Amino acid sequence: MALTEAKLLAMPESEYMSDKQLTFFKERLLAMRTDLQLKVDETVEHMREQETVADPADRATVEEEHALELRTRDRERKLLKKIDQAIERINREDYGYCEETGEPIGLARLLARPTATLSVEAQARRERMQKMYAD
Repeated sequence: MALTEAKLLAMPESEYMSDKQLTFFKERLLAMRTDLQLKVDETVEHMREQETVADPADRATVEEEHALELRTRDRERKLLKKIDQAIERINREDYGYCEETGEPIGLARLLARPTATLSVEAQARRERMQKMYAD
């Protein structure tokens, strides 16, 4: 019987990052990775199929679309790296714990962002510090 989000959230705290939960998140991360890789492949194929356009205005539009696609793919490439790192943390069995405090990140946060490495509190603290020093 597969673990669903509802069943995952209903599990007792004592089962936090049990083998069942680690398996659930690993499968979710692998599915995310597969979806992103398909999008990357589609983009490469789409860009190969583009024909040359003689009209300067049309060419500018096509180039802008390509630039937007490439920025999106760059973000996805970075996400792929984070997914790989999260899978590695699962393999080491330290997934689900804050890198700064060692406290549990929490199931709800991991469901929303499976690549999270910081608890909500640690993330907020980091963002405050970045904002303070960025100004």
